[in-house]
Amino acid sequence: MSEPATPWTRADPTLARGVPDETPRRERAAAGTPLYVHLPFCAAKCHYCDFFSVPAEGHDRAAMIAAILREAELFAPRAPRTVFFGGGTPSLLSIAELTMLLDGLDRITGFRGAALEVTAECNPESLDRDKARAFLDLGVRRLSIGFQSLHDDVLKLFGRVHGVDDSFRAFEAARAAGVQELNVDLIYAVPGQTAEAWSTDLTRVLRLGSEHLSAYNLTFEEDTVFRRWLEQGRLAKSPEDVELDLFELTRELTRAHGLEAYEISNFARAGHACEHNLNYWRNGEYLGIGPSAVSKQGTRRLGNVKAIGAYARRIQETGNALHWEEDPPASTRLAESWWLGLRLAEGVSAREAAERARFEGDDSAARKLAGELEEQGLLERQEDRLRLSARGLPLGDWVAKRFLDTLS
Repeated sequence: MSEPATPWTRADPTLARGVPDETPRRERAAAGTPLYVHLPFCAAKCHYCDFFSVPAEGHDRAAMIAAILREAELFAPRAPRTVFFGGGTPSLLSIAELTMLLDGLDRITGFRGAALEVTAECNPESLDRDKARAFLDLGVRRLSIGFQSLHDDVLKLFGRVHGVDDSFRAFEAARAAGVQELNVDLIYAVPGQTAEAWSTDLTRVLRLGSEHLSAYNLTFEEDTVFRRWLEQGRLAKSPEDVELDLFELTRELTRAHGLEAYEISNFARAGHACEHNLNYWRNGEYLGIGPSAVSKQGTRRLGNVKAIGAYARRIQETGNALHWEEDPPASTRLAESWWLGLRLAEGVSAREAAERARFEGDDSAARKLAGELEEQGLLERQEDRLRLSARGLPLGDWVAKRFLDTLS
């Protein structure tokens, strides 16, 4: 998976995941609500990935598409503002399967005539000119291609099934097909990576002229092969000073090539930020369909079951594959609005944080903490808005933890 499906798809110890005694209730999302569609199939599971995905071989993909469309019929919004097809690897589907999915979804939601942005994640081994053209013809205008690395040995370490040449071929195929909105996904701070090597690789990618770049520091998430290897001593994290150098180098090089950092790990040319993900960072509502997909409705978050068979069976039998729900306390919601908003270059105001969290109480504790972080030089103020300063940007996760620990 490349760009994050939602801020809640990764394991987070601050968010309880209770399994309810009864299946959680669900409502159809309001018209215009952003829509996320999770397609769980991959050619192989990447060693760093903790999103729900399974190898495609042996699974009935047509049956999964039918289940996703059934869930959409019951709960998807009309005229979604944005649509994001993630996974998994959406580009792994055949053109016939994509046609079945996208024609069906348009019939249900009318997204082709309504959505401001429609994105599909792609891996290089499953994206050629015909597939890219099919995406365009079926209403997808933005493709996100998972390069991840420009070194075949690193790609093998990651568990990827494509090579470096495949990445560039996929990018050029998408351009040749007429795709005008492209994101490239990269991972840095790989063990042993130097600033010089990263500068060479990143510059090579930036010269492609993509409208958007997502560049993430390698993480070792729970329940991944990489985390197990880290604990066994088979892998080691890059030193913090190296991670910081690579982080700052990324911002310098992207800016020099005309991409601005609108979020800690995301860079875009003017007017090309990912609108779907902006909604997550602004703590907006969204509807997720497909196995493991997460939704946010009002103050509640809900998640589908993480299993292929159970998802399809429950959709067929009851139409509802929800497995868990939570309604965080107002103070926790407020903390989340602050740390999500602070990830953005635009920052967040105290008023916005409270409104997004539907917080109606006394927010003086949040304002006090924000003031303390400003005094420490980690936040900077622009009129009534606060954002991470140059000093605070590399410490974004620590700042987030301060808000969660203080307010939750």
